Amino acid sequence: MNFQQLRIVRETVRCHFNLTEVANALFTSQSGVSKHIKDLEDELGVELFVRKGKRLLGLTEPGQELLVIVERMLLDAKNIKNLAEQYTRRDEGQLTVATTHTQSRYALPSVVTQFKQAFPKVHLKLHQGSPDEIVQMLLDGRADIGVATEGVSHVPEIVTFPYYNWHHAVLVPDHHPLQTIEPLTLEAIAQYPIVTYHEGFTGRGLVDKTFKKAGLTPDIVMSALDSDVIKTYAELGLGIGILASMAYNTEKDNSLKLLDSNHLFAENTTYIAVRQGHFLRGFAYRFIELCNQNLSESTVRASVNPSQEKT
Repeated sequence: MNFQQLRIVRETVRCHFNLTEVANALFTSQSGVSKHIKDLEDELGVELFVRKGKRLLGLTEPGQELLVIVERMLLDAKNIKNLAEQYTRRDEGQLTVATTHTQSRYALPSVVTQFKQAFPKVHLKLHQGSPDEIVQMLLDGRADIGVATEGVSHVPEIVTFPYYNWHHAVLVPDHHPLQTIEPLTLEAIAQYPIVTYHEGFTGRGLVDKTFKKAGLTPDIVMSALDSDVIKTYAELGLGIGILASMAYNTEKDNSLKLLDSNHLFAENTTYIAVRQGHFLRGFAYRFIELCNQNLSESTVRASVNPSQEKT
C-alpha cells in the first residue's frame, strides 16, 4: 500500500469514477490508475469498487469505509507537511481562503490588506465559489479557511465561528414609490418585481422564508450570484433589489437608495469555517483573528484540533 494508491481512491470518487479524468488529475496514465486499484484490491483481499465490465460504477461497502480512512490519512499527511513548514518557513507559504463574491468584495478587503502587510511573503489565494463549492474545498483540503453565510454551519466535519452579523435591505432607484412608505412592509415590496440573490447565496433562503411566512409570493424576475449584478439591474429599473446591506455604498451607488428593512428580514450570520483536524499555519490563525478579534489562536485551535498541543 502506498500514498499514490490512496490518492487514486480519493480522486476516483471525486471524478465520479471516470478513470480518464483521474489519470489527468494525477498526471498519470489510465492504465496506471487501473493497475494501482487492482494491486490495492489484491493486497487487501476485497473489492473496493462496484464494476460493470471495465467501468467503475461506485464504491462497495468496504470501499466506502476505506474512503473515510483514506481521507483522514491524506489529511494527516498534509498536516505533517504543514507542521514542518511552520517551523522551517514560519512567515512564508500559501493560504487559501474559499469564499463567495459578496464576502470577498465587501467584507474581506480590509482583512486582506492588513494580512498582506503583516505577511508579505505569504501567497494569499482567494477562491470565489458557491457555498457548496466552499464546503467541498474545505473537505478536500484544497482550502484552509472558508467564509460564507450559507452551507457551512451544518456539516459535521467543519467547525464554524461567527464572523459578523448583517441584514438584507431593499434597494430602489431614486424617487421610487417605496421611498414614501414608512415603515416599509413586505406587502408593499411584493407589489414590485424583485432582483435578488440566487438560491443558496448570501442568505437567499431567509428572504424566501420571510415572504412565505407572511403568506406572500414575491415576483423574483432575476436572481444573481453577486451584489454588483443586483445593483446594476435595479439601477436599470428591472426590479427592486434585495441584497446584503453592506454591499451598498452611498457614494458609488448614488443613483440608488437603500431602504431600511431590518425590521422585515431576520439577521444573518456570516461564518468562518475550517475543516476539523486540518493543521493551520500560524498565519492562518492570524487571518481568522483579523476577521474577528475574539477568535484567538487558542480558541480556534481548541475547536479545530482539540488534541493538538500548541506549536
